[in-house]
Amino acid sequence: MYTEIVYYISYSLALFGALLVFYGGIRAAIKVISKELLRRSYEYNDIRLDFTNKIVLALEFFIAADLIKSIMQPTLSDVVVLAVIVGIRTVVGYSLNAELKELSDVK
Repeated sequence: MYTEIVYYISYSLALFGALLVFYGGIRAAIKVISKELLRRSYEYNDIRLDFTNKIVLALEFFIAADLIKSIMQPTLSDVVVLAVIVGIRTVVGYSLNAELKELSDVK
C-alpha cells in the first residue's frame, strides 16, 4: 500500500509538471497568434518570460517526482540515473533562470 501511495504522489507531481508546460505553451501560442494576427500589443519578451516561468516551475515538479520515485527503487543504478537526471534538469533550470533574469532586466 505504501508503494502505491508513493507512486501516485510521484505520478501526480510529474503530471502536474507536464500540464504546467502544456498550459504555458498554449498560452504562449495564443499570445503569439494574437500578436501576429490581431495586432495585439504583446511583446515577445513578455511572452517568453511567461512561458519560461512555467517551464522552470514545471522542472521543479519533475525533480520532486523523480526524488519521490527514488524512494521506491533505491538501487545504486537508479540513484545514479536519478542524479544524472536531476543534474541535467538543474543545469536547464539554471539556464532558464538566467534567461528570466535577463528578460526581466530588459523590461
